[in-house]
Amino acid sequence: MSELTDRRLINALISGHYADPFSLLGMHQTPKGLTVRALLPDATEVWVIETNTGRKCAQLECIDSRGFFEGVIPRRKNMFRYQLAVTWHGQQNLVDDAYRFGPLLKELDSWLLAEGTHLRPYESMGAHSDVIDGVIGTRFSVWAPNARRVSVVGDFNFWDGRRHPMRLRQESGVWELFVPGAVQGQLYKYEIIDKNGQLRLKSDPYAFEAQMRPDSASMICGIPPKTTMSEARQRANDFDAPISIYEVHLGSWRRHTDNNYWLSYKELAEQLVPYAKEMGFTHLELMPINEHPFDGSWGYQPTGMYAPTRRFGTRDEFRNFIAVAHQAGLNVLLDWVPGHFPSDDFGLAKFDGTELYEHGDPREGFHQDWNTLIYNFGRREVSNYLTGNALYWIERFGIDGLRVDAVASMIYRDYSRAEGEWIPNHFGGRENLEAIAFLRYTNRTLGNAAPGTVTVAEESTDFPGVTRPSETGGLGFWYKWNLGWMHDTLDYMQVDPLYRKHHHNNLTFGMLYNSTENFVLPLSHDEVVHGKRSILDRMPGDVWQKFANLRAYYGWMYGFPGKKLLFMGNEFAQGKEWNHDISLDWHLLEGEDNWHNGVQRLVRDLNHTYREHPPLYQLDFDQMGFEWLVVDDFDNSVFVFVRRDREGNELIVVSNFTPVTRYDYRFGVTQAGSWQEVLNTDSAHYHGSNVGNLGSISSEAIPSHNREHSISMTLPPLATVWLVREAS
Repeated sequence: MSELTDRRLINALISGHYADPFSLLGMHQTPKGLTVRALLPDATEVWVIETNTGRKCAQLECIDSRGFFEGVIPRRKNMFRYQLAVTWHGQQNLVDDAYRFGPLLKELDSWLLAEGTHLRPYESMGAHSDVIDGVIGTRFSVWAPNARRVSVVGDFNFWDGRRHPMRLRQESGVWELFVPGAVQGQLYKYEIIDKNGQLRLKSDPYAFEAQMRPDSASMICGIPPKTTMSEARQRANDFDAPISIYEVHLGSWRRHTDNNYWLSYKELAEQLVPYAKEMGFTHLELMPINEHPFDGSWGYQPTGMYAPTRRFGTRDEFRNFIAVAHQAGLNVLLDWVPGHFPSDDFGLAKFDGTELYEHGDPREGFHQDWNTLIYNFGRREVSNYLTGNALYWIERFGIDGLRVDAVASMIYRDYSRAEGEWIPNHFGGRENLEAIAFLRYTNRTLGNAAPGTVTVAEESTDFPGVTRPSETGGLGFWYKWNLGWMHDTLDYMQVDPLYRKHHHNNLTFGMLYNSTENFVLPLSHDEVVHGKRSILDRMPGDVWQKFANLRAYYGWMYGFPGKKLLFMGNEFAQGKEWNHDISLDWHLLEGEDNWHNGVQRLVRDLNHTYREHPPLYQLDFDQMGFEWLVVDDFDNSVFVFVRRDREGNELIVVSNFTPVTRYDYRFGVTQAGSWQEVLNTDSAHYHGSNVGNLGSISSEAIPSHNREHSISMTLPPLATVWLVREAS
């Protein structure tokens, strides 16, 4: 190289505009012999040391005062292992040269990443501690195909982007570098000169751990070991299993009373897990725990898709929390947000100066409702990043399933957009074909790679086949939130009982489409925020009626076909709307026995009784598992239906949604015999008026409702009663 060319290269390297540092730095065979070049700002003396012998081979000359050193090792033709003895501020340090190591990304990994079919991209991308050629350090890899230069900066190099520019793998757009001496616990980011020449400091999209807001650096830590899913956990997710989900926001379930600070993962394992188990829930569902910059997003605007939030502790403490839940017999579902991401500068937005993860056109790439960006699902590397993330939580943390947020916003291009604010697909339709393909691929991948795990769609439209296999044109989810059931039933319950006869079909309509999907009945966090009031406060009437209505509604919900979900606080009738900045109102349960204790005892008994009786869950999605006994008693607002299991065992659910006690109420039954009252929401145990049927009722050979046998019973006011046929 000529002196002029050398100078230009050196200037480009030091100014951060040289994209091929390995062609210049490190050891190279030249006509003069082995030449070693190094960029070591602030160094005063540099020697090349042969690693095997410890012998000094050559002193490098400082040919640029900004820290560029070069020297020739005479009479040596073959490359050898070496270190650099560097003197900084009068102290000599022995360091390994990052530019003596070859390419890191294996050819197959590079191919799969570019193709978008890498099953576990997180095993190749991000920061991974490693030992290469006997040297301890960390491998860094980041996708930024349009960047002019990428450096890794962090605690190990004074956050100086000159010191560790990375190698670009042209075939995949991945920049990589092995940094000797970079160890676990150190913070890092990527310093990017983007396509437009602008300097960007970005967190690692694949970081396994990250700082809590307002800081945003990534942290070097080992990839978590794989977990195995027990057969019991697999069976607990089955369509014919009892599933009762307790949805939790970890930051506000309970807080320290002295300073309003969050409970840690360890404290949550000690308090939340035994509480959920004692209450009879089968599953915990955690609102998003990915690292996120804004508390008020509740985690639904994640920046660290691979990093559990540090708000409650370390990554490994979160893994232990999951393990404790499993030991208690609880499966754990995780809210997962592939539908959008925030535009914070340190995150994915315009990662390499282009709309790399998002769409360039705001009609495709911007959510007007949430002021967030939308992933470009049609870009292979982006969909691979997300699908790999889904498998990561399941394989590496033992998550038993994912609840996928805002599916409707993903599958429709015109979601919440007026005419002219969206772009049709290439067929001219409103469906986001790329997002649909992504969801199908993700669900199919999880089904193959992690059998027994499930995905649950929060999908608010009537898109056909959400829980049907992708091979038959469905989206491939296991379950779908039944938001129609939730809206209809809450609308009904908010009506004064005097007028409920005019809204009778709100409670029956759900059965007209019940067999079209595998439904979860959700009373989620979305129903107790933004001025909607708490579930209790939506109930009409005085205090007695409000609590009686709520208890009757819960009894109806647990009897109705579909898996169950209650948001935290619903189980003891939280009085106020949920506030993510404070604890639930646990003080409502203090003191003498009260209305809230009654609701809590009812939910505990509902959960345990539900789990004890297969008719309530075994055929949730089979028409044989349900039959109306009384469906048209509009005037009395009474509903009676029967639930069955595979063996033909029956459980009858009777609901009276007026405050009037109905004596001698007769309805036909399909099985004669004695029927035990196994649950009555009006029981004094639940703070009700204690109207009932003295424990059991016998059928009579009196025709009613087109059946030969019937039951005459007392219907408590604003109550739901469950009856089980006693063995003869």
